[in-house]
Amino acid sequence: MKVLFVCLGNICRSPLAEALFLYHLNKQGLQSYFSADSCGTNGLHDGENADSRTRDNAKRHGIEINHISRKITEQDLADWDLIVVMDDSNYENVLKLNPNEEEVEKIVYLRDFDPEFEDDLDVPDPWFGGEEGFETVYNIIDRCILDLIDTIKPDLDELFPEGAPLTADD
Repeated sequence: MKVLFVCLGNICRSPLAEALFLYHLNKQGLQSYFSADSCGTNGLHDGENADSRTRDNAKRHGIEINHISRKITEQDLADWDLIVVMDDSNYENVLKLNPNEEEVEKIVYLRDFDPEFEDDLDVPDPWFGGEEGFETVYNIIDRCILDLIDTIKPDLDELFPEGAPLTADD
């Protein structure tokens, strides 16, 4: 299954979500069933590393972020099985790419998977906040990613009835 995480600039929330997704998949031995990437809706940071504050915060939790920012494309809508947006603005911007009905059904909010949901589907953008904002966002994304994995894990038997696909190393 291919999962794409989307935020505004692809330097704070979505690269963190991608890194946490891959980290937790690896811990659970599920990495061969999934691929992940992240992108932004505005393209203003294309070619840049993730924000240093995001990388520093993740590193304090033992998570490495090695991602170069890129803008979402119309082709992404067709190529990815699940498109996970961080907020309403991201959702609306993805819809501006004119997805067909099948592609619209693939678009979900990360907070749809938040066991501590509190009336707002938006993962706050920590860009203008201090270190506390980055820690808050880390905690939100981490718990959502765990629930996302638990939610999509049952689909693996249906997608791969004969076990995990072979990796490049096999």
